[in-house]
Amino acid sequence: MDGKPRFFCDNCSAEVGYGSDSCPRCGRVFASVRCPSCGLVGEDALFSGGCPSCGYSAGRTKSAAPIPEGETRRPLPFWAVFLAVGMLAFVLSILLLALT
Repeated sequence: MDGKPRFFCDNCSAEVGYGSDSCPRCGRVFASVRCPSCGLVGEDALFSGGCPSCGYSAGRTKSAAPIPEGETRRPLPFWAVFLAVGMLAFVLSILLLALT
């Protein structure tokens, strides 16, 4: 996915090009755009980069919320990865002992 916002007809769910006045499949005339995630309604120019309220853009899920400006996502610390792998090994060893 290229990350560009995609638009869909609220009536028949057909994909609609940006700036279209009506649906090419069912002919419904568009007066505004509604975000499928949070329900914000507004003019199409408001949604040119995705939903201004929740950041939704087709191809991204809600969990992939935009990172606030100036912040970066950090990877898990080494100790957390080590702990998770250790716990997994422990649980698997207990299961193997239980099966024998």
